[in-house]
Amino acid sequence: MRATSWLLTAAILTTPISAQAQSRPDQKAFLGLYKELVETNTTLSAGSCTQAAAQIGARLKTAGYADADITYFSVPEHPKDGGLVAVLKGSDASLKPMLLLAHLDVVEAKREDWVRDPFKLIEEGGYYYARGTVDDKAQAAIWSDAMIRFKTGGYKPKRAIKLALTCGEETTFAWNGAQYLAKEKPDLISAEFALNEGGGGRLDDTGKRQLLAIQIGEKAAQNYTFLATNPGGHSSQPIPENAIYELADAVKAVQGYEFPVKFTDTTKAFFAASAKAMPGEMGSAITRLLANPEDKTADAIVSRDKAMHSTLRTTCVATLLNAGHAENALPQRATANVNCRIFPGETVDGTLAKLKELAGAKVTVTANQPVRPTAIPPTLDPKIMGPVTKVAAKHFPGIPILPMMSTGATDGIFFEAIGIPVYGAPGVFIDKDMGGIHGLNERIRVASLYDGRDYLFDLVKAFAG
Repeated sequence: MRATSWLLTAAILTTPISAQAQSRPDQKAFLGLYKELVETNTTLSAGSCTQAAAQIGARLKTAGYADADITYFSVPEHPKDGGLVAVLKGSDASLKPMLLLAHLDVVEAKREDWVRDPFKLIEEGGYYYARGTVDDKAQAAIWSDAMIRFKTGGYKPKRAIKLALTCGEETTFAWNGAQYLAKEKPDLISAEFALNEGGGGRLDDTGKRQLLAIQIGEKAAQNYTFLATNPGGHSSQPIPENAIYELADAVKAVQGYEFPVKFTDTTKAFFAASAKAMPGEMGSAITRLLANPEDKTADAIVSRDKAMHSTLRTTCVATLLNAGHAENALPQRATANVNCRIFPGETVDGTLAKLKELAGAKVTVTANQPVRPTAIPPTLDPKIMGPVTKVAAKHFPGIPILPMMSTGATDGIFFEAIGIPVYGAPGVFIDKDMGGIHGLNERIRVASLYDGRDYLFDLVKAFAG
């Protein structure tokens, strides 16, 4: 579930994409895997992650993985939400494994709304179109393809490489495979660190690369319900106590409140780099805000950029409303869903306390289930940043690399909660409008996919030894 701060950040350096996609035999083999995965419907409503996992598993078996190297998992209550974990053994037992994480499920897509069939991979105008072409089947296919190439090529890593393909990332109320693995099978996915979705690169309108980002930390997503109740009555005799008005006042209070500015090591580095790339009023304001997070004037300037505004703080916004029971009756009940993205280090309960204060005594506020773990930001570890930077210099020379915190949320939170640092891997460049992720006509540039595949293959080898 990507939402990246850097998508709206100015950058200076650009280089053209020059890869000849689909020209190499290994690229053609990858396309077959990618196409099969994209065209396997894995929506919650009508799809099957279990089927997608089985298809990947069959390819791993053909490549030479033994039955003992592949673990399929699901629960009887959710037979279509299964996934798999595969392991390529390492030669050095003193090195902890690394984990490659991706989710198989995708956001719903209605055929009548799309220009093309969302579950058919269509190449057109230099793009691949379909639901999941980016989120997250690009990464799932790249990781699976890398594991196959490692095995068929006889690669012997020093560090064991684990692959986890899960389901349930895109829907808060679905059964979540990553959460299941972290809770029920932690030994299976135990690793020194994990590479996940969340990072990537941005292209300008001409398809030139602008910047590359590695995600280091993310916000936690949490929904809250605001509820106002009243005995109601006939609408011909209104009274001051009205559930809709009371709810509206509470929601307006949330709209008018700004959570305080906070920084992590990652966001400090991100904003410091942004200040250098954005001269003038914005750059100056960022510099002042870094020096003094309570500088309201500087905050107002920086927060004109909605991505930067969200990167600076916890945000809460009303997303759903439901009220009343008849057009000629005073409302007995009014509810609102408030969606919060909680800054690392802050808590669900702390945010709940602030929302209760804003809502006032007449409106009750509760945290919706499920309450997921609060994100634990990993460190700017040189052992991670070193290989990322070195491999990027080979594949994308001259492109700046920024550490960034995602304003969205991923399944990384479940693994971070059990002590596995999770990093959003860079490598795949997308258009600055995010390529229709979660929206209509999702797409990825063909050259971007294959260039990202080459980068990530070399990156995994750099980490594995």
